[in-house]
Amino acid sequence: RSERGVRLRRLVRSTEIHMKHSDRVRRREQGFTLVEIMVVVVILGLLATLVVPAVLGRSEEARMTKAITDIKSIHAQATIYATKNGRVPSFEDLLEPDSTGNPYIEGGEVPVDPWQNPYVIRKGEGRLRFEVASFGPDGLEDTEDDMMYPKRSNS
Repeated sequence: RSERGVRLRRLVRSTEIHMKHSDRVRRREQGFTLVEIMVVVVILGLLATLVVPAVLGRSEEARMTKAITDIKSIHAQATIYATKNGRVPSFEDLLEPDSTGNPYIEGGEVPVDPWQNPYVIRKGEGRLRFEVASFGPDGLEDTEDDMMYPKRSNS
């Protein structure tokens, strides 16, 4: 009997341990507690307050950077055209295929700046002098937000 009782007690103990373990597993499988969910929501809220303003505040800066990059690229292609042809090009000239069959500017139409205004090629003083410009967010010529390449000297 005592040996049988020992076996029975061991069996009961192992069953109790197994049941406690399965209760813990079952609780974990049921999902997250309200407190855990609230902690995650608070953390996400804090991250959003830090990240969103930083990202949203850079959109105008990104537009300006894109416009300047476009202006320099158009100027480089227009300089190649001017060197080959001895005159300052118009956008129509840059859209026409060159001797290799490729246009100086891809796309088939006058490129527009990030504010949907067309870029402009303006002749400067001298035979092959010119600048490429974007009139900026306001779209008005000769205002403070204009961007051009090469930059005008103030002298």
